[in-house]
Amino acid sequence: MSHDTQTEAESETLTMYADYVCPFCYLGEASLEQYQEGRDEPLAVEWHPFDLQSDQRGPDGELDSTADDGKDEDYYAQAKENIERLQEEYGVEMSLSIATDVDSKNAQQAALYVRETHPEKFATFHETVFDALWQDERDIGDPDVLADIATELGIDADDLRAAIADDEREAALEERFAEAKQTGVTGVPTFAYEGYAARGAVPPAQLERLVEG
Repeated sequence: MSHDTQTEAESETLTMYADYVCPFCYLGEASLEQYQEGRDEPLAVEWHPFDLQSDQRGPDGELDSTADDGKDEDYYAQAKENIERLQEEYGVEMSLSIATDVDSKNAQQAALYVRETHPEKFATFHETVFDALWQDERDIGDPDVLADIATELGIDADDLRAAIADDEREAALEERFAEAKQTGVTGVPTFAYEGYAARGAVPPAQLERLVEG
């Protein structure tokens, strides 16, 4: 599930709007990897953060588990069914199917920091955060978990913790969230290329049509 860390002209870059707590984003990463493997030339991909949990945040920005996000038991039952189908279709192992109680904001802020300061390690960090949640069931909202991942990759844990606690970096992340909505992204994953978009964990063939067709 690698991402090109070089920023190229927007017309030559596939933008993937995604949130780590979205199971369909994890599956979309798998589909994207399969599409990339079938290409003759690598495609530059840029991750753009998205706050899937914005409707559940209180005035202090913390998640409010009592907030009504409009999703009932039927929604989650259907989502789980779709997740299991896509797992089989894309050959993806997941020990979780839903992670509604995990706040991904710290992870997204940490990821932007890594992309900015250690671009050569971003792809691995990005993938490891996804795996930590969906395979290892770790709380990626916990700075300790993110610091552990950073340490494994040779990134200073104290620097990462400082980045997570940095108010300016949080404001920059909020701006990225707002940019996504202003662009018209309402759900994730959303893949955007040259003014066209595909939403959901679409199959590799659909990504091919988006980029090449």
